[in-house]
Amino acid sequence: MSYLRPLHRNDIWLHQIFSAKAATQGGVIRRNKLDVDRKVGRSRLELEVRRRGFHLVEAGEQFLIICDRGDIRIVC
Repeated sequence: MSYLRPLHRNDIWLHQIFSAKAATQGGVIRRNKLDVDRKVGRSRLELEVRRRGFHLVEAGEQFLIICDRGDIRIVC
């Protein structure tokens, strides 16, 4: 008999973020930092972004997740 661990609410929240149309099509996802802190924590979000090869930008009260594995260049 195999054991499958139940999905935790944090896992579901992350799955919803990275299943969004913007994420699957190489777009940008924006989340409020306080919401991230409440739901999964910054370190967990960073871990998931790194695991997927995406980029995470902190801007004001928002996290921007650039769902593209290519290089980025900040112009200004």
